[in-house]
Amino acid sequence: MAIILASKSPRRRQLMQLVTQNFVVETAEVDEHAVQAANPAQLALKLAQLKAAAVFGASPGSVVVGCDTVVELDGAALGKPANQAEAIAMLTALAGRVHLVHTGVCIYQPGTNPPAAAFTETTGVEFAPLTPADIVAYAKTDEPYDKAGGYGIQGAAARFIPRINGCYYNVMGLPVAALYNTLVRLGIL
Repeated sequence: MAIILASKSPRRRQLMQLVTQNFVVETAEVDEHAVQAANPAQLALKLAQLKAAAVFGASPGSVVVGCDTVVELDGAALGKPANQAEAIAMLTALAGRVHLVHTGVCIYQPGTNPPAAAFTETTGVEFAPLTPADIVAYAKTDEPYDKAGGYGIQGAAARFIPRINGCYYNVMGLPVAALYNTLVRLGIL
């Protein structure tokens, strides 16, 4: 039985291949702006649960993995920048600081309701101090605009990140080891 990855993220699809080759992608539309939670980590988990539940509702005989990533700075969630000004503002706020990246993961399998597993993986990310020219040059690329926090660790922003504390793949949007171990524990893999 193929696992359904409930995500439209191309990076998650790529990372899921490190977990298993036996998966398909189905997405459900969730109005992320309408969802609220007590903190960014809980927001990531709640969004993952909503995405997984929506896909599982349409395919109850399948294993469904839903994920969502939220970047947290000073207790606030940073979403995806809508334009260059927002990207510059986010990168300016992150420069020279440590922030958190939370990825919520929710797994449904046939015969389980509530989910078989749900967890949040958190990674600390340190940004180096950046010059205004660094920030503007990066904001002029395509990278910031489909990523929470306005950067991609796997792209040109790698040069801004001297260290992380936690799972690198979590920052890309899928905590590979944690997901793999959970799927093995559940007997899915």
